[in-house]
Amino acid sequence: MRLVRFSKSGGSAENGVLTGDKVVPIAALAPDAPQDMKALIADWDAQAPKLAGAEAHPAAVALADVTLEAPVPDPEKIMAIGLNYLDHIEETGMPTPEQQLWFAKMSNAVNAPNGDIELPKVSDQLDWEVEMVAIIGKGGRHISAADAPDHVFGYAVGNDVSVRDWQMKTPQWVMGKSFDTHAPFGPAIVTADEVGDPHRLDITCKVNGETRQSSNTRHLLFNVWAQVEELSRVMTLKPGDLIFTGTPGGVGLAMKPPVFLKEGDVVTCEIEDLGTITNKVVAEV
Repeated sequence: MRLVRFSKSGGSAENGVLTGDKVVPIAALAPDAPQDMKALIADWDAQAPKLAGAEAHPAAVALADVTLEAPVPDPEKIMAIGLNYLDHIEETGMPTPEQQLWFAKMSNAVNAPNGDIELPKVSDQLDWEVEMVAIIGKGGRHISAADAPDHVFGYAVGNDVSVRDWQMKTPQWVMGKSFDTHAPFGPAIVTADEVGDPHRLDITCKVNGETRQSSNTRHLLFNVWAQVEELSRVMTLKPGDLIFTGTPGGVGLAMKPPVFLKEGDVVTCEIEDLGTITNKVVAEV
C-alpha cells in the first residue's frame, strides 16, 4: 500500500491511500482511523484491514487535483548515515568506514516531495544526495538485524540536501544538513510488504534532466537491517522515525571542479518501485 499526506486547494492536509493516479482519503475508508501519520503507523495492524478496496472507493480524487505533502510532517527523529555506498566513498577519497557514520537532520528540514528547496542566503554550495528513506513502524530498543525487517514500516524517496561549506565547518555535520526545506521525501510511504527486499532497487538523481547519480541499493555498505540494529543500540526507535540510508556516488562536491545547485535548477530523485520526487531550487527570501 502507498500512504500519502495530501491537501486540496485551501484545505488542510490529511492522510490518503495512493492508487494509481488517484488518492482516497483515509477518513472516507476508516472514519475512526488516526489522522496523525505517526499514530496511524503505530496502529497499523488494526487500521490496515479497513483500507482494503481503496482503488474502487467513490471518494477518490485525482492525484493531479491535490498537493502531496511530506508523508510524515513531524518525525521525532531523522537520522542519516554517511559514506554508505562504495562509489561515494571512493569519490570522496576517504577511507571505507569500519563503523557506521551517523548524523541527524533536524525536523525543520522536512519538505514535501515536490516542494521547493531553498538556496540559502549564507551559502552557494548547495548539493544533492538521492537516498532511500526507511520509515520505522514498530518501535523498540536493541533490535537485532535479524528482527529489523519487522520494525520497518515502509520506504520512500528522499534527498539529503546538503550545504557543503556549512557541513564542513565543524566535525559535526548537523548544521550543514538541517537547513529549512532540505529533507524532501515521498511521494508516498510504500509499505514494506509491497517493497519486499529493499536491497535491490535502482536509485537515480538527475539535475535539469542530466543523470548525476545512478546505482542500486544492493551496493549499500551497511544495509537497512544493520542500520536499524546500530541506531537502536543507542536510542528507542519510534513509529514515524526516518532513516536516510545513504547516497551513491555522483554528488556535486566530488565533481572536478565541484558543481553546486543554482536558483532555477530542478532535481529529480527516483527509486525503483518507490516513485519520484522533484524539487526546484529557489532563493531563500
